[in-house]
Amino acid sequence: MVVGEAVMGPVPWSRIAETDRTRDGRGRSNELLLRAAALDVASAFELLHSSREGLSVEDATARLASTGPNELPMPRGPSLPRQFAGQLFHFFALMLWVAAGLAFIGGMPALGVAIVVVILVNGAFSFLQEYRAERAVRALSALLPETAVVRRAARKRTVPASELVSGDVVLLKEGDRISADARVIRSSELRVDMSTLTGESEPLPRTSGPISHEPPDPLEVSNVVFAGTFVVSGSGTALVVATGPRTRLGGISTLTGQIVRRPTPLRVQLNRAVRVIALFAVGTGVAFFGIAVVLGMPARDGFLFSVGVIVALVPEGLLPTLSLSLAMSATRMAHKGALVRRLESVETLGSTTVICSDKTGTITTNQMTARAIVLPHRRYAATGSGYEPNGTIVSELSRPLSGDERADVQPLLEASALCGDARVEQRDDRWRCVGDPTEGALLVLARKGGLEREAAERSAPRVREFPFESERQRMSTVHLLPSGSHLVLAKGSPEAIVPLCKAVRVNSNSVPLTPEEEQRILAEVDSLAVKGMRVLAFARRELEGGVPETARETEVEMEFLGLVGMADPVRPEVPDAVRVARRAGIRIVMITGDHPATAMSVARSAGIAAQTVMIGSELPVSDEALGTLMSTHEVVLARIAPEQKLRIARALQDRGEVVAMTGDGVNDAPALRRSDIGIAMGKTGTDVAREAADLVLLDDNFAHIVEAVREGRAAFDNIKRFLTYHLTDNVAELTPFAVWALSAGSIPLMISVLQVLALDIGTDLLPALALGAEKAEPGIMQRSPRSSGARLLDRGVLGRAFGFLGPVEAILSIAMLPIGAALFFGWPGEPLPTAGADKEVLSTMVFAAIVAMQMANAFECRSNPASLFDIGPLTNRLLVSAVAVEALTLLAFIYVPPIRDLLGQQPLTALEWIPVLVTPWVFIAAEETRKALVRTQLRR
Repeated sequence: MVVGEAVMGPVPWSRIAETDRTRDGRGRSNELLLRAAALDVASAFELLHSSREGLSVEDATARLASTGPNELPMPRGPSLPRQFAGQLFHFFALMLWVAAGLAFIGGMPALGVAIVVVILVNGAFSFLQEYRAERAVRALSALLPETAVVRRAARKRTVPASELVSGDVVLLKEGDRISADARVIRSSELRVDMSTLTGESEPLPRTSGPISHEPPDPLEVSNVVFAGTFVVSGSGTALVVATGPRTRLGGISTLTGQIVRRPTPLRVQLNRAVRVIALFAVGTGVAFFGIAVVLGMPARDGFLFSVGVIVALVPEGLLPTLSLSLAMSATRMAHKGALVRRLESVETLGSTTVICSDKTGTITTNQMTARAIVLPHRRYAATGSGYEPNGTIVSELSRPLSGDERADVQPLLEASALCGDARVEQRDDRWRCVGDPTEGALLVLARKGGLEREAAERSAPRVREFPFESERQRMSTVHLLPSGSHLVLAKGSPEAIVPLCKAVRVNSNSVPLTPEEEQRILAEVDSLAVKGMRVLAFARRELEGGVPETARETEVEMEFLGLVGMADPVRPEVPDAVRVARRAGIRIVMITGDHPATAMSVARSAGIAAQTVMIGSELPVSDEALGTLMSTHEVVLARIAPEQKLRIARALQDRGEVVAMTGDGVNDAPALRRSDIGIAMGKTGTDVAREAADLVLLDDNFAHIVEAVREGRAAFDNIKRFLTYHLTDNVAELTPFAVWALSAGSIPLMISVLQVLALDIGTDLLPALALGAEKAEPGIMQRSPRSSGARLLDRGVLGRAFGFLGPVEAILSIAMLPIGAALFFGWPGEPLPTAGADKEVLSTMVFAAIVAMQMANAFECRSNPASLFDIGPLTNRLLVSAVAVEALTLLAFIYVPPIRDLLGQQPLTALEWIPVLVTPWVFIAAEETRKALVRTQLRR
C-alpha cells in the first residue's frame, strides 16, 4: 500500500471490522491503522465515522455488538476436563490402565481397583500442581487495564476497557496503559513505552501529524499507539482504530496458539521406557504362559498366572513417584525464584544446551544508572546502582570530592535535577522510576551529589518547557532565578547540544568553545559509548530579559556543562552464573534490540565470551546457516526484532540443540512457545508471554535460569536413581514366579500379586520419592549436557538393576524359603510347606526380606560409584524419614490383622526375623564391593 493512496473516502462501518485485521500474527502492517496514520486528523475521523466529540452512546453500543468486546484472545489451552484427562491417558498411564484391565480379566478385582486408584490419584495430583502454577501466573498482572477514559457524545466518561470500539476517542495521561490500537490526534509531550512489543524500554515520542511515507514496520509509525503499551510522560488523545483480536497483540496471540510444542525430552524418554517395560512384561508373561502349559497347567490357569506376572512387572509406583519428584523439584525452584508451569519442564531444563537470553532486565537490572560524569578536563564517577539513592560521586581515582570539585560539578547536577519530569519513589520496599528511566537516573545522580529537586525548584521554579522532540534530540527548561533573570537548561544527545554552545565551563569559569575543545568533547562521547554507555550532554544559558517564544530562539549561545554516561548495570550475580553455565557446556546467546556497542559492552561485563556482535539485519538468510553460526560459540545478537527470536529458536532446534529462550514482550510469545523451555519474566513480562512460557522468573533474574538448570539436571539424575530402585524390586518380585514355574510347581509360589502391589505402592513409594529429593551432586554443573540420544533406561541403569542389584536382592529374598523351612519347619526332612499358615510364614519372610533390602537399596541408590559411607548415610534426612515410615508400614502389613489377612501373611516371631534382618547388610556389603571395584577401574 502507498500511503498517498490512503486519502480515499471513509470505509463503510459494516466493513471496518473486517478491514481492521492484522495480516498475520507476526504483526505485519494493519491496513486500516496505516490509512488513518497517513490522513490528517479530520480525515481520520471521517475514515472511522467518528468526530472530536466522540461516538454517541447508541453508536458505541451498536459497534460493540458488531465487533465484540475489547478483550485480548489469550492462546487457548485445553479445558480443565481435557487437562485432567491428559494426566490420565498419557502413554505411561495407558500402560497402567492395561494392567488394571488385565487384573480384572484375571480375576483379581482388588488389584485392578488399586491400580485404577493409583492412576486417578496421580492424575489429580499432577493436574492440581500445574493448575496452581497456572493460577499463580494469571495472578501476576493484567495486560490490559480495567477501565479507559473516553469522550462520548462530547462528554468525558470512564468505561470498561472491554467496551472500547473503533471510533472511540480515548484520553491518555501519564501512567495509563493503552487499551487499543489507535491513531494519535493530539499530543502534549506524549511519550510511550512500547517494550511489550519491541523488547526495549526506551520511551518513544508520539506525534499527531500525518505520516509522509509508510515505514517498514508499523511500530515505527510516530502517530500510532498500540494496545498493551503505556504512557510514560505527557498526555494526548487518540482515535481507536482496532480492538481486541484485531489489534497487533491479537494477531501475535493467534500465532502463538498455532505453534505446536515439541514433546519434552522427558516425555520422549518416558515413552521409550514404557515401551521397553511393556514389551519386557508382556514377553515375560507370554513366556511363563508357555512354560505353565508345557508343565501341565490348564490353559485358563496358565493365562491367569501370566496376567499376574505381567501386572507384577509393571512398576505401578513409578508414575506417582515421578510426578511427586518433579513437583518437589518445582517447589524448590519456586523458592529460588522460578515458577514451573509444566512439571515435565523441570527435567527439560537439565537438557538445555543453549540459553537465549534478553539483555534488558534479565542480564541487566533494567534500572538505568548514571556511571560517569565528564566535565571539561575532569572526570568523576558515581557509585551505587539502580534507582536507590545509595552511593556518592567520587573522583576518577575513587576518592571523595574536594570543595572545589563539588562546586565544579554542581551546575551539571542542577541541570540533571531540574531539566526533567520523572519521579523516583519508594513503593513496596523497592525504588521505582515513574516516567522516563533516563531522567530517573539523572535525578538519582543529583541526589547522590546532595541536590534534591524540590529544593532546587524552590530556588529556580520552572516557567517554561520546550519538550523533547525526535527532530531536535533534546529538551530544555526555563527557570526563574532569585535575581529576576532566567536560566535555560538543556539536555540531549551530544550531537544536538554541542553545536548550540559558544562557550564551555571550566573550573567555574566560562571560556570560548574552540574547535579543538569540541573535538575533545566528541572524543569523550566515543570513549563512553565504547564502554556501552548512553551519553547525554548538558548546557545552560542565562537570560537577562524575557523568555523567547520558541526553542530555536532560546537554545542558542549556550554554555557547555559536561557529559553524563549512563548504563543499565549487569546484575551482580550474572557473571558467576555465566561461568557456571559455560563449565556446564551451555552456550549463552544474548539477544537485544539495543546498539551493537552497548550489547558487546554488556556481554563483556556479564562474562559472555562473544568475539563479535551480529546485527539482526545481517543474519544469514537460511535457517541452516543461522543454526550453524550460533552452534559454534557464544553469540551476541543486536538490533534483533522480537519476531526474529522465533526463527533463532527454530534454527537452533534444527541443529539438535535444546533451547531455553527468555522473553517478556507480547511479540516474544511465539518464540517462547516454540522453544524447548520458554522463560517469561514475572515482574516485567506480559500475560501473553507468561501464558506461552514453561517457566516464569519471578524476579526476572538470569542467575535463576542457571539454578533451574542445576535443579533440572538433578531431577534427571534422581529419576535414574528411583528407576534403579524400582527395577531392582521388580527383579526380586519376579523371581518367586520364575522359581515356581521352573520347578513345575514343586516349589510353592512365595509371593502373590497383591503382595507385589503392596511392595510397589505401599512400601517403595516414599523412599523412591525421597530419592527424588536428593540434592545435586557437587560436580553436576561441570559436566556437559547429556546428548539427545541419552536414555533414562541406559546401560548403567539396566546393568545395575538387572545385572547386579536385582539378582542379589532376588537370591537373598528367595533364600528365605529354604532357610526358613530348614530352621523352622524341618526341611529337608519334611517337605516344603505348600499351603496353610506354615507356607504363609515363609511367604511373609520372603516379603519382609525384599522390603528390608529395598530399605538398604534406597540408601545405596543415592550414589554410584561413590560409597554410601563417603556421602554420609544420614545426609538425606527425607530418605531417613521415608525408610522409617517404610519399616512401620512393613510391620503394619505383618501385624495388623485386616491388612495381613488381605495379603495372606502371618506374624513373624523374633527368631523368624533374624535371617530377614541379615539380608540388608549382606546386600550393602555386596553393593559396596561392586562400587569399590568400579572406582578401582576408573582410577586406572
